[in-house]
Amino acid sequence: MQTDLSRSETATATANLPQLSHVRNPGMPLDLDWVAAVQANTSAIERRAATLPGRRSVKKAHQAAWLCKAVSVIDLTTLSGDDTPGRVRRLCAKARQPVRADLLEALGMEGLTTGAVCVYHEMVETAVRALEGTAIPVAAVSTGFPAGLSPFHLRIAEIGESVAAGAREIDIVISRRHVLTGNWQALYDEMAEMRAACGEAHVKAILATGELGSLRNVARASLICMMAGADFIKTSTGKESVNATLPVSLTMIRAIRDYQTRTGIKVGYKPAGGISKAKDALVYLALMRDELGLPWVQPDLFRFGASSLLGDIERQLEHYVTGAYSASNRHPMG
Repeated sequence: MQTDLSRSETATATANLPQLSHVRNPGMPLDLDWVAAVQANTSAIERRAATLPGRRSVKKAHQAAWLCKAVSVIDLTTLSGDDTPGRVRRLCAKARQPVRADLLEALGMEGLTTGAVCVYHEMVETAVRALEGTAIPVAAVSTGFPAGLSPFHLRIAEIGESVAAGAREIDIVISRRHVLTGNWQALYDEMAEMRAACGEAHVKAILATGELGSLRNVARASLICMMAGADFIKTSTGKESVNATLPVSLTMIRAIRDYQTRTGIKVGYKPAGGISKAKDALVYLALMRDELGLPWVQPDLFRFGASSLLGDIERQLEHYVTGAYSASNRHPMG
């Protein structure tokens, strides 16, 4: 059996309790000149993204530490039509104890939790009750998720209902048509009103990047949402045919960097959909560290929207501890 992670490696993986303590994004007036100046060199972005998996390689204890970090930034998610209270309670139990106790003890990582639990509005109260006594927030997908095409007043009301039920984070979906038609004022106004409806709850703006047509649109939509007060920008609902990708991620996090340079405000990033392997999580963490720095590998500024990712990470951690891979049924989600 391997020994505990070293002090420095444990420090890398700690700060794992979800924290929403940094200064929230207050937004700013819409600056259409800045938006018009935003471009995206697609071929250059794709070339850079293609090099990312080979640029950073961590092994053994360092890899185990970064995988524990990945666990701490997962929004553990269930968004299925057949969700039941029992399934959500099991998911919450997994969020509280995401990795088997014997493995965490061997790693010296007792107390590790996921970053949040993400559910439909109907399951918010169930999740809140199941997570009582922890610092794990409940995130609710809202505003007519996933298409965002329900009447606007109902989308705003849905936000209010989820906040009243105890959701501390709201994942909203933007109207893609505003991006596709270049109606930036409409997108800004929509995002600002949704931000206001969230009150003290943090708001993640889902761009549904696979449906926006170009990386330039992704960059501009990212900027508009941040101007309107989004605390996070998120790639996808997980329901599109194309979800999180490295080129999209590079585009969005450089928009975050530009926004922080001009305003001094940190905005979080959440890739969602299609990230199911531990090795992919390590690539995204390395990307965030390289492009934005260590603050963006903490739960208050970075999350994975995922369900199956945790199982693969747990298998890799068991391999580190025992030297053998196990069957996936040894690491159930609930």
